[in-house]
Amino acid sequence: QVQLVESGGGLVQPGGSLRLSCASSGIPFNLYTMGWYRQAPGKQRELVATITSGRNTNYEESVKGRFTISRDNAKNTVYLQMNSLTSEDTAVYYCKGESPWAKYIYWGQGTQVTVSS
Repeated sequence: QVQLVESGGGLVQPGGSLRLSCASSGIPFNLYTMGWYRQAPGKQRELVATITSGRNTNYEESVKGRFTISRDNAKNTVYLQMNSLTSEDTAVYYCKGESPWAKYIYWGQGTQVTVSS
């Protein structure tokens, strides 16, 4: 059974930081491209960042320089370090795992991030 379990969300003040984690099981994690997506109320889900099995990274323009995606293959976990948070970052953040050639795609249940004073 495949599971992607996000954690680390919460309420943070503008300018603050959070680190999200996504622990996976049931997949060959080291072979998967892992990603973080987010969905704000009334908006479509959007890409935040991805990291390939070779550790190549890609970021949505608005988070470049503020967010860092990383992975620990020994722990089957992908992280998203989020700094300098603004209210525009408020959303539910989802973890995604994609197998080579996108044959299999799995999503976590999401974790809420709220940036507010």
